[in-house]
Amino acid sequence: MSILLQAAGGFASIQPMLLIGGMFLVMWLFMIRPQQKKAKQQKQFIDNLKEGDKIVTIAGIHGKVKKINDNGTLQIEVSTASYLTIERSAVSLEYTAALNKPAAEVKK
Repeated sequence: MSILLQAAGGFASIQPMLLIGGMFLVMWLFMIRPQQKKAKQQKQFIDNLKEGDKIVTIAGIHGKVKKINDNGTLQIEVSTASYLTIERSAVSLEYTAALNKPAAEVKK
């Protein structure tokens, strides 16, 4: 009888570790992985910016890329002959994508 109780005790000590491992897996699937994917998309978007692209900053400023500087900044034209210098990281992927959607998709 004592052998059966010892065998059951061994499984009971593994069970909490499996529970904690499952919690880490769920956290990775629902929290960490999507953030990493979004960060990768944002970096790719910023690296692919070119002159003439219409953008929106994270502060909500709309403009057109006029010049891309080597030091990681952009010069954007916000109105005729009005320029701002911003960091590349200040460009919003979501708002810029919404701005550049075709008109047919926006009307739906």
